[in-house]
Amino acid sequence: MEIDIEKKCKSRLETTFMGVKLQNPVMTGSGCFAFGLEYMDYFNPNKLGAIITKGLTLEMRKGNNGIRIAETPAGILNSVGLENPGIDYFEKHILPEMNKYLNIPIVGNINGKFIEEYVELTKRLDKIEKIKILELNISCPNVKDGGMAFGANPEIARKVTGEVRKVTKKPLMVKLSPNVTNIVEIAKIAESEGADGISMINTLLGMSIDVKTRKAVLGNIYGGLSGPAVKPIALRMIHQVSQTVSIPILGMGGISNTEDAIEFFLAGASAISLGTAFFPNPMVALEVIEGLEEYCKNEKLNNISEIIGYAHSDNGIDYRKKLKLRK
Repeated sequence: MEIDIEKKCKSRLETTFMGVKLQNPVMTGSGCFAFGLEYMDYFNPNKLGAIITKGLTLEMRKGNNGIRIAETPAGILNSVGLENPGIDYFEKHILPEMNKYLNIPIVGNINGKFIEEYVELTKRLDKIEKIKILELNISCPNVKDGGMAFGANPEIARKVTGEVRKVTKKPLMVKLSPNVTNIVEIAKIAESEGADGISMINTLLGMSIDVKTRKAVLGNIYGGLSGPAVKPIALRMIHQVSQTVSIPILGMGGISNTEDAIEFFLAGASAISLGTAFFPNPMVALEVIEGLEEYCKNEKLNNISEIIGYAHSDNGIDYRKKLKLRK
């Protein structure tokens, strides 16, 4: 049953994220909600704050071979391999449907094997009015650099962010990989190269082994771990990064309910996105939106933004002041 929350959202959950007005700060993680149209049998996606598209590449990708999803005790491992129809198909067949049915901001997720591909795809998405924010996924392997992820090397992260920044005036959000030694360093580089926001965290590298076959479960051997197991790591990283940058953070990683979402705001997130939680509970986003509204009411908050970074030693006063100044 669909929850009627439209009027409630306008009072306490309205927010501005990277200069874009949202009716609430709840989004969908890239890759977990496709293009926003596939869940319409469950609920109206226009109730969300924004939708982040499936990761797009210049060319169509079939993704990895073999088993691509494996359950773990507290989450899932995936090695989908950025399967997507490519930008040409997206523009010709999917975008018209999104224009027809979706009236909330759309975030375009960008991927590439080379910096030049990131730049070219950014130019294509920059021309699409429907897309209000760009999310730069720098967790992809840089083929020219021997397969090392863009986000794992500070200098490569600097270069790809800077080159993409040059070709778009849309708000640019950089999605950080947690598979690094110092995520704070990468976040500060993204900010210095012109990123308007940061999304974190992407999945953690993991593995599952079948004891009967004595082989890796996933066809690609290693996969990205998401779900409740990664939440404490995501909270720690957001808490660290939000004390060193002055741009907003989209928090993600194991959010399954309202309490989880509140923890992310307290750690320093300005908005949150849901991913793995959609698989067991397609209605989870609406439940979280309604839960956040109730939390604001019970805590006598005028807006959910009042608790951003409250878990910092100064109750988040300094960080919220920086965010306010950037608006």
